[in-house]
Amino acid sequence: MLVEISTNRRRFLGNAVMTIAAAQFGIAGCAKALSTGAVRLPVEGDLPSFGGATTWLNSQPLTARGLSGKVVLVNFWTFSCINSIRVLPYLRAWAAKYKNQGFVVVGVQAPEFEFEKNIDNVRWAVKDRMIDYPIAIDNDLAIWRAFDNNYWPALYFVDARGHIRHHQFGEGNYEQSEAVIRQLLADAGVQGIGQELAPVEGVGIEAAPDWADLKSPESYVGYDQAANFASPSGEDRDKRHVYVGPAALKLNHWALSGDWTAKKQFALLNAPNGRITYRFHARDLHLIMGPSARGTTVRFRVTIDRQPPGNAHGGDVDGEGHGTVTQQRLYQLIRQPLPIVDRQFQIEFLDAGVEAYDFTFG
Repeated sequence: MLVEISTNRRRFLGNAVMTIAAAQFGIAGCAKALSTGAVRLPVEGDLPSFGGATTWLNSQPLTARGLSGKVVLVNFWTFSCINSIRVLPYLRAWAAKYKNQGFVVVGVQAPEFEFEKNIDNVRWAVKDRMIDYPIAIDNDLAIWRAFDNNYWPALYFVDARGHIRHHQFGEGNYEQSEAVIRQLLADAGVQGIGQELAPVEGVGIEAAPDWADLKSPESYVGYDQAANFASPSGEDRDKRHVYVGPAALKLNHWALSGDWTAKKQFALLNAPNGRITYRFHARDLHLIMGPSARGTTVRFRVTIDRQPPGNAHGGDVDGEGHGTVTQQRLYQLIRQPLPIVDRQFQIEFLDAGVEAYDFTFG
């Protein structure tokens, strides 16, 4: 069965859950059957209105009526979510391959954190990720509610008559998803689809995760959803506090050191040389963070097992572990080679004024 990762907020689903579902319900086997046209896709509902969008990027406002006759893939995402980011190479490839055959991808940017509501931040992310298909900005979550959606990322596949025929929650099952697109196009009378699937290769931060070695879960820094916080004094909510890190950390526990204020969504560093330490087990480590004042920067240095990361550095740091926070987004700090074992990560901020939101792994 599918697992709801968080019960008090909108929920988040990764590929590990889909792997369980595939094993239990034969999802992986469905892709082969779909490619032969042997599976009839049920009608799951009608395409809801996009009328709740606060604005659109890359397009004039779209409507369900205006999309009639098109096969549509609606993708709920948010730009700092690593699971959403890793789906993007497939969406771009499908949008390009089937564009002239009556297929449209519509991205729905549905924010989790407050900074994801800032249209300038979204514009930067859309440009940085080379997205050219339409993006509906759903800052009020009106479209999210219209779909009764609960997941990032979520994909809804709509036929040419405006009926939702399939959905995919979380990463993975890409061949199955493309098979659904091809079947809906064929059902709409499109000829010459061909046999070749769209070539896709995620690189950098968009690369597929190392699921076999992934043993660390998403970990929020803001107190609303924080878990496994290990600073000895505990978390002092909404108050300035000088934290001291513990002598040792258990796997998937983390701690603050220095002068921080724990907020609902993030922790704010009040003075230079504050640190966050995390014991993790994964190939990749990311941290969603940003400067508290727009237009400012915050220098940082990361270590792994108390040493510079060297060839284990992520895309946003160098081999010595140096980097700079320039905007509110996800930063890739570690991408380590094999073997993957338990490691101790630390980030020290050399300047005050950073907001740290969320650790994710891959």
